[in-house]
Amino acid sequence: MANLIELAKQNADTLLQKAYVAAAASGALPEGAELSGSVEIPKDVTNGDYAANHAMVCARALKMPPRRIAEALTEHCDLSGSYFSSVSVAGPGFINFRLSERWYSAVLDAVRAEADRYGRVSDGSGRKVMVEFVSANPTGPMHLGNARGGVLGDSLASVLDFAGWEVSREFYVNDAGNQIEKFASSIDARYHELLLGDKAPEFPEDGYHGEDIIELAKAFLAQEGDGWLQKPEAERHAAMAQFGLARNIPKMKADLLRYGVEYDRWFCESELHESGFVKETVDRLTDLGYTYEKDGALWLRTAEIIGSRLMEEGKSLEAIAKLDLKDDVLRRSNGFYTYFAADIAYHRNKLEVRGYDLAINIWGADHHGHVARLKGAMDALGLDGQHRLDIVLMQLVKLMRDGRPEKMSKRTGKAISLTDLLDEVPVDAARYFFNSRPDSPVEFDLDLAVRQDSENPVYYVQYAHARICTLIAALAEQGHSLEDAAGADTALLTVPEEQELIKQLAALPEEVRLAARDYDPSRINRYVTELATRFHKFYTVCRIRDAEPGILEARLQLCAAVRQVLEIALGLIGVSAPEHM
Repeated sequence: MANLIELAKQNADTLLQKAYVAAAASGALPEGAELSGSVEIPKDVTNGDYAANHAMVCARALKMPPRRIAEALTEHCDLSGSYFSSVSVAGPGFINFRLSERWYSAVLDAVRAEADRYGRVSDGSGRKVMVEFVSANPTGPMHLGNARGGVLGDSLASVLDFAGWEVSREFYVNDAGNQIEKFASSIDARYHELLLGDKAPEFPEDGYHGEDIIELAKAFLAQEGDGWLQKPEAERHAAMAQFGLARNIPKMKADLLRYGVEYDRWFCESELHESGFVKETVDRLTDLGYTYEKDGALWLRTAEIIGSRLMEEGKSLEAIAKLDLKDDVLRRSNGFYTYFAADIAYHRNKLEVRGYDLAINIWGADHHGHVARLKGAMDALGLDGQHRLDIVLMQLVKLMRDGRPEKMSKRTGKAISLTDLLDEVPVDAARYFFNSRPDSPVEFDLDLAVRQDSENPVYYVQYAHARICTLIAALAEQGHSLEDAAGADTALLTVPEEQELIKQLAALPEEVRLAARDYDPSRINRYVTELATRFHKFYTVCRIRDAEPGILEARLQLCAAVRQVLEIALGLIGVSAPEHM
């Protein structure tokens, strides 16, 4: 796939390499040096679209002032057949290149030729990556943190796919362990209250107090009757847990599907326990010498594992001691395995059994202390947790209404859930607003999310797409079809607003590459906003419907390219591209 920005950088470097050979042959520069340097897009493009620092990097090797080197290189720079129309020297020795009409035309040709694959890059090289996200406990409604994790994980998966990875999306269902026992005992307590009233046992202090638990207890009573009061507690709890999970998990799936999130697999923690894989994993750690017994429990030597790695990285014993590293329990004295043991087994399953080259988890920032421990456990198992397991920590969400924090749903009067949010704001707005930098807190403005004007960023971008669709339809009625425009001479697009728009089209492959590299799909938000801004500016400055022949077709082709790229980029973050608004 074409990355015209990268191709332009490579072209500039090649031109300078050839220029050095010519300059050395003419005696303008000393022979025998290796010309090196970088080519970048400067913040200020007054002097050129690309700037190279080769003259300054090689000044010592060539034993000449950077500006003299730069002047010699530009004098011997042959731009014929290149992506550049001119080259010049600025400041202490920067070499500036100005893009030619050939490059601008190549961008539009690439957009048209690659169609819906435009923007794809090959950095992933087909390697397998799993993105695990949301993974909310199935014991209650999904909250706003889950809502943010859903869009970040889904958008990151899409970006990684576009960057050449083989991607799988997964939801890890915590359907075993203490939280499920607490879930069952909470339903059981409400079940007793429904049948016994004031004579019911006291509700568990650490139980789940939500209205959803009461509704589950009512549903269980309606289906099963009062016969379960006489059955053993363990049997009752097992039945109630399965009853609750059988209702909650489909609801979670339905809520996430409404949110535009689909998974390749829902992986249950219970599978790991029932198959014996948790025990096998703990036994392997024991065989490797990483566990010990104390107070009847089995412990992982977490402090030793992490400390050894830090020492290899050059950390001092004093610095490591200040971290106050602690070991972790893998199996309690009652014989039950901890959540951490199951988590280790689950990630071993990802990397070893299913063979993912990389596993990425989207977690809340409150899990930061778990990151080094889990990576260390993977290292102990020989699975290279430092490089094959990555954790994206996301910050908190704050809903705002009328400029003030909003914590309660207007409909239910309770804490706002994902369902409540989607009842109030469009899915597109929710996804767009939540897809912000993971390491920054989000202030979600409920009033802004439903506004239909340019102040609402998602409306602003979608309006650009709809505006182009309306324009293309109107021009078609006047006899100017996209098929005819496909052969237009795009070298006629020389107005600054046209060229700035084309530059933004060219930036998509690079933005995809960087978003995948940095695990930051919010780059796509910023990209589409800037693309919409440049389009609206172009639309204001450049006449289209009544432009002279040739230019009209070229501008129509440009508009079609913008429409196509807006649809691609919005699709990466799961936002629709409407044709009418």
